[in-house]
Amino acid sequence: MTRKVSILGATGSIGQNTIDLIGRAPDEYDVVALTGAGNIAQLAKDAMALKADVAVTAHDHLLDDLRDALRGSEVQAAAGAAALVESATRPADWIMSAIVGAAGLAPGLAALEQGTTLALANKESLVCAGELVLRTAKTHGTAILPVDSEHSAIFQALIGEDMGSVERIIITASGGAFRDWPIEKLAEATLDQASSHPNWDMGQRITIDSASMFNKAMEVIETHEFFGVGPEQIEALVHPQSMIHALVGFIDGALMAHVGPPDMRHAIGFALHHPERKALPVERLDLAAIGQFEFRAPDEIRWPALRLAREVMEAGGMMGAVFNAAKETALDGFIAGQIKFTQMADVVEDTMSHMAALDRHIAATMTLDNVLQVDHLARKAAQAAIAKRAG
Repeated sequence: MTRKVSILGATGSIGQNTIDLIGRAPDEYDVVALTGAGNIAQLAKDAMALKADVAVTAHDHLLDDLRDALRGSEVQAAAGAAALVESATRPADWIMSAIVGAAGLAPGLAALEQGTTLALANKESLVCAGELVLRTAKTHGTAILPVDSEHSAIFQALIGEDMGSVERIIITASGGAFRDWPIEKLAEATLDQASSHPNWDMGQRITIDSASMFNKAMEVIETHEFFGVGPEQIEALVHPQSMIHALVGFIDGALMAHVGPPDMRHAIGFALHHPERKALPVERLDLAAIGQFEFRAPDEIRWPALRLAREVMEAGGMMGAVFNAAKETALDGFIAGQIKFTQMADVVEDTMSHMAALDRHIAATMTLDNVLQVDHLARKAAQAAIAKRAG
């Protein structure tokens, strides 16, 4: 019996790795929807190869291009934000939520309303609206399986365990491109330098987020939201080899570690086949050849994003939505050459301070409309913070 699957964010690195796994056993899957953004050629190629029912681009103006690319096939074409949400409502047994950024929230919530299984790679959903996401999943009986390598590792380490016996959770970070740079050089880091990851093959934005540790800050918040542990129970460690993805510490002093190669197909495959384990085309580690694993305490002067993540968790409410919107906007500013690498954290901190003064927004009931309103206001504040520095 085939399983109906959809991939939201099919052209990104998570989506492509998901397609790789599905493509290895095409008779087991019936692909309902694939969505993407500007990479129309890849979206159309994959949609035709997998015989998807529909392919959707987020950009309205690219609809004709998508139709042309799909010409001669039976795949439907659609475009725009509403079409993304509609694609997520199409009946499926398993849906990958891998749209990058806050743009993935609305389609992800629509997918949750199906009451099936959501593989969640869009960390922004939990950072911006963890309470709303988990409430929606509970209401509709939807199982959420984390796909971030760290959160998949935590999830696996907790199988059969009582959360009451968990003392701490440790997530690891590679340290990114600048982990060994002198701090005084960071302000002069170029876009090309920030876009090169020492261990992982990822998109530009997430690679820069890794270098600034904003990606890890998001994952700290995500851990707090998804697993319901207090901020004081979450630790981050720099682990240059990127092979131990997370550790769970228990009240008896034991640590359960998840060890594997830096290959996202493991976390994706675990979610795709859950609750079974199936063979995956990933490297088998030779521990004797590796020899040793290194760990370092993160320097919050080098990586202020980790301090800001703690402030987000302490503030609660919708400060996570502020943090994410400011982070995305600051990243845009760095990519556009408007601000320096080190100024991204300054922009986020300024935006959080500005929005904290608008307490009625931060403390408002968490609905999709309210989250989007906070996102909009935070982006405006972040743009003003960038303009102040660019000028």
